Amino acid sequence: MKLLRYGPAGQEKPGLLAADRTVRDLSGVVGDLSDAVLTPAGLAAVAAIDPMTLPRVPGEPRLGPCVAGVGKFVCIGLNYSDHAAETGNPVPPEPLIFMKATSAICGPNDPILIPRGSTKTDWEVELGVVVGKPGKYIAEDAALDHVAGYCVVNDVSERDFQMNRVGQWVKGKSADNFGPIGPWLVTPDEIDDPHDLAMWLEVDGHRYQDGNTRTMVYGVARLIAHLSEFMSLQPGDIISTGTPPGVGMGLDPPAYLKPGHVVTLGIEGLGTQRQDVVADA
Repeated sequence: MKLLRYGPAGQEKPGLLAADRTVRDLSGVVGDLSDAVLTPAGLAAVAAIDPMTLPRVPGEPRLGPCVAGVGKFVCIGLNYSDHAAETGNPVPPEPLIFMKATSAICGPNDPILIPRGSTKTDWEVELGVVVGKPGKYIAEDAALDHVAGYCVVNDVSERDFQMNRVGQWVKGKSADNFGPIGPWLVTPDEIDDPHDLAMWLEVDGHRYQDGNTRTMVYGVARLIAHLSEFMSLQPGDIISTGTPPGVGMGLDPPAYLKPGHVVTLGIEGLGTQRQDVVADA
């Protein structure tokens, strides 16, 4: 299934993308794409519904974040060896974890807001993993059973805030609209191998990132097992698994986002995003 949320910001309704590419309304069946709906039993109940019996949503509605009520937005740094090299860092000996504020979450086509004082706002296409089955101390060989689905994430980052403003990376990762997710939450039955998905990102039509999830250092199962050593994982938690090379910070000379730029990105089987870059008010 390709699950989604549509409508004005803060008023999104749950839906799904039918085989004929129409958006179908799920609001008469579930309250939202959160909590118990994302568990194996909840997803099985939604999968049992014939999408063509659901009301068709007219037009081309705005797509919101593909999951609601996110408790944790956990990110993995330097999880592609070639990206670590372009930033001048070694590959971490175990997954490098940082958090992104959930208030950064926005829809896949909402604008990127350049924060006040920013000079180095950057892009990062990433595979997002959404937790469905809760757990802690999860065995690696059972970890994929805890996945509700996958989505595209743009881990937008302000590098000066991240690197030079004292403390952990969260300062450079958490501005409003620094976490576009979606367009869809794609359930695992539609993804043969999450570790073999082409991924790309362009700014104004120029392709900067052109990678594949096969070059991740630590795969999805390892990440889930590792994270669950330090925190319980709950339905709706998002794990953003790292980015391939081609970020603005790694270019020679570096290049960063400016108002007026247009960012497009996508991952094979998971859809695409498009964001206009504007200055925050």
